[in-house]
Amino acid sequence: MDATVARAEVLEVQMPLKEPFVTGFGSTDTRRTVLVHVVDADGHEGWGEAAALDHPFYLPDTTSGTFAVVSEWALKLAGEGTAAPGEVASRLCAIRGNTFARAGVEAAFWCLEASRQASSMAALFAAAAGTPVRTHVPVGESVGIHPTVQSTLDAVERAVGAGYQRIKLKVKPGWDEEIVAAARDRLGPAAMLQVDANGSYSLGTDDIQRLERLDRYGLACIEQPLAWDDLAGHAALQRRIETPICLDECLRSVADVQRALDMGACRNVNLKPGRVGGATAALEIRRICVDAGVALWCGGMLESGVGRALNLALCALEGFSDPADMAPASKLYEFDLVEPTFDVEPDGTIAVPSAPGLGFPVTSARVAQCTLRRAEVAVRPSL
Repeated sequence: MDATVARAEVLEVQMPLKEPFVTGFGSTDTRRTVLVHVVDADGHEGWGEAAALDHPFYLPDTTSGTFAVVSEWALKLAGEGTAAPGEVASRLCAIRGNTFARAGVEAAFWCLEASRQASSMAALFAAAAGTPVRTHVPVGESVGIHPTVQSTLDAVERAVGAGYQRIKLKVKPGWDEEIVAAARDRLGPAAMLQVDANGSYSLGTDDIQRLERLDRYGLACIEQPLAWDDLAGHAALQRRIETPICLDECLRSVADVQRALDMGACRNVNLKPGRVGGATAALEIRRICVDAGVALWCGGMLESGVGRALNLALCALEGFSDPADMAPASKLYEFDLVEPTFDVEPDGTIAVPSAPGLGFPVTSARVAQCTLRRAEVAVRPSL
């Protein structure tokens, strides 16, 4: 088998959402994301998605910047030696930050390795982590900010009717207790309910009191209530409230996760492979959380089926204790970039694919239809 990477390309694609997705930092109605595609001399393919957002209001990484880093630096670095995913991840650590770019490139090489070995990505991850693979992953639904309480409750009921095992509500100051109370009343006391603030609160008295009042609703967690870089503030807030704090934007590396746990800044971890720099880092974070006995789940970035395939393979590992943010891309978009795509089963789980490589066939015609720009990158043959 020839391990040479014969071709590598990066594509920026645009996918219109079925409806705007509104969070504490704004509204998204069209999703631009970056795909990474590598092919070896034997025709094995690897696909990855570098799923930074279009704007810099979630994290500093953006779609445009990610395309530039992947096409100008990351793919070239990845091709400077063996294509083994762990070694690719090590080479990409030379790039400071730009976690989504690094993660998308590394994902393509994990996928390529799975294709070469005629293995699923979940099986590769399980071998690296030394843990069994689950056949099904429990999933939850993230409900954005809607114009009214009733329209939000309608979205919650649709998600519950589809079988989702956990409901996450986007909140912000002034759109919090009323909607949480209404959702809890509609769902009942036993349902798993959590909220996500996307950093929209402060340590001001009014905001702290708002967050303290949410303790009465039995939430699984309050996700990222404070600023994207405020670990100390979250530690102080966690001492004030009973509800576990979950961190998202604050956790951009393995070291960040360890630091947050050591400080008591959170008791729940949202793990997004793109945000932490890739699957290799994600596997180490999983180990840390398992050792610490901390609740862990896989978050989403409005990915296409390409990115969600890797997320699904990761959260098939034991240690991901809470339902993942894994609504099918077909729920968000008019069509997916993989066909057939996955769907949520009536019991609120998704079947983990056992097919080699990505696990889902990429539809080249749909990728071409959505592509805004493309760059082919020359990579040095593998050693």
